[in-house]
Amino acid sequence: MTKNNFNKTLEGKQTKLYTLTNKNGVKVEITNYGATIVSIHVPDKNGKFKDIALGYDSIDEYISGNVFLGATVGRFANRIANGKFNINGKTYHVAVNNGKNHLHGGLKGFNTVVWDASSIEGKQTLELEYISKDGEENYPGNLSTKIIYRLTEENELQISYQATTDKTTIVNLTHHSYFNLAGEGNTSILDHELMIDSDQFTPLNNNQIPTGEYRETTNTPFDFKKLTPIGKRIDIDNEQLKIGSGYDHNWILKNNKNKVALVAAVHEPISGRYLEVFTNQPGIQCYTSNFLNDIIGKSGKTYHNRSAFCLETQHFPDSPNQSNFPSTILEPNENYAYTCIYKFSVK
Repeated sequence: MTKNNFNKTLEGKQTKLYTLTNKNGVKVEITNYGATIVSIHVPDKNGKFKDIALGYDSIDEYISGNVFLGATVGRFANRIANGKFNINGKTYHVAVNNGKNHLHGGLKGFNTVVWDASSIEGKQTLELEYISKDGEENYPGNLSTKIIYRLTEENELQISYQATTDKTTIVNLTHHSYFNLAGEGNTSILDHELMIDSDQFTPLNNNQIPTGEYRETTNTPFDFKKLTPIGKRIDIDNEQLKIGSGYDHNWILKNNKNKVALVAAVHEPISGRYLEVFTNQPGIQCYTSNFLNDIIGKSGKTYHNRSAFCLETQHFPDSPNQSNFPSTILEPNENYAYTCIYKFSVK
């Protein structure tokens, strides 16, 4: 990775590439453009390192790209039906940029802005801050946001999300890395084995908006309570899989009383690489890159359909319009604070 490829001035701010490393040789590269993870280098069972995160070689490619590779997503991750929501009797209209829906913060989401970055020497920590102004993308309130990336000696990539507002608003932040534990750009992820500690998911209508139902996963293709190959049931005749062209759904996580807990894991059998996901968020979106069609990524590699998976810890899609979903309202006297941890090992 050439750091010079990430040096650019945008709207008066400088973009850069930052590197976190630990004593085990694990390396994570992050740009403050979109608070985006560019690469994650971890070893396999034989100690061979590979980059397991899809991405680009330069800042210009991130600017022109539109699939959120490694990005921080906000002010509201996932979909909002018909691009509108109501707060205290007032209806807000936000960009419709995904069919009939608002997706991942709109036309200028958090993935497209330059964050103020500061690294903490000796702590393998990068702090990124951004103030989303009142009315940006038509969201109410000045939202002060901080993302903290920390790489531990236990090979944990910890991501902390913090936000405050001066006006009642909605917030739903997540991380959007595309992972391939065999190495980015190499193979399909259909042989990767997935576990999601969940008994229920939120089914979708034909516009990929939750119906409001909490549906049991047992005896369905959405049952990943034990490690199961992602591709085992992905192409069976199932209405929900057809809607998403594969998995692009939210699983309801068990009530951990806001404690950070293990919620998902993925194992790649050949390399032995093992990813565990911990969070205190109420949901996790599993996306099997069903619409990743021949994107040219790092070193000229082509990223194909189903060549990566995303595990995005977050609140449920369309929560502002679904009264039975956990609330995404943030009040001026409240602190938004959630954690996501990706832990890398071999198995």
